[in-house]
Amino acid sequence: MPKIAITGKGGVGKTTLTALLSHVYQQSGKNVIAIDADPAGNLGLAFGLSAQLDADLKPISEMEDLIYERTGAQPGTIGGWFKLNPKVDDIPDNLSITHRGVKLLRLGTVRTGGAGCLCPENALLKALVTHLLLRKDQTLILDMEAGIEHLGRGTAGAVDAFIIVVEPGLRSLGTAEQIRFLASEIGVPRIFLVANKTRGPQDEEFIRSRAGGLPLLGSLPFTANAVTADQDGLAVFDQAPELVAAAERIVAALEEATQA
Repeated sequence: MPKIAITGKGGVGKTTLTALLSHVYQQSGKNVIAIDADPAGNLGLAFGLSAQLDADLKPISEMEDLIYERTGAQPGTIGGWFKLNPKVDDIPDNLSITHRGVKLLRLGTVRTGGAGCLCPENALLKALVTHLLLRKDQTLILDMEAGIEHLGRGTAGAVDAFIIVVEPGLRSLGTAEQIRFLASEIGVPRIFLVANKTRGPQDEEFIRSRAGGLPLLGSLPFTANAVTADQDGLAVFDQAPELVAAAERIVAALEEATQA
């Protein structure tokens, strides 16, 4: 089952792509879990969750009793003694919300000491991501912030595809190059680009000419239907069939690239 991490500059459409790929894989019969690992993420809304259901999808990093139970330390503790490999195998099933056949799980962020701090919250999140990456019976789509925070040298090789979402603009492509460097440093083996909000072949060519050799899997065209879905709180894959078709082509290209 594929493990896909999606990243890119804020606002480029990482969450839209995560929702679309999750839907396409689920429709093909895959057991899919989508992880909201962006502190500013709103993955539930992209799936069309109601405001109440989205609020019920509480971030793991804010579950203080769970963190203490699993790590043996109070959240916010910097240094000290706590379990570096806490039990996490039951979390995906027990603390996710299943919507439209896809499990949704929100990681949240570590507020104390930074996301890379030596603290129990971070230990629990790292262990959970590692478990999900190594689990064989589930397709994982990881919606990340602009970077590689939730990956490490020990888990980078488990990622089948590291997708950087870009727009046809220099700032977006500049961020992509920074992310590419960081991902290469920890040994992520397969890095791809997906373009979003493209207006035609000229935008795709602009991206290819500045991609530094990174393969472009495909593009999501700009469409007013995606804007309307966001405004109305509806699932993007219900309101923008042209994006679903584009996502299906991206999945086909990804399967071909990773099997080569």
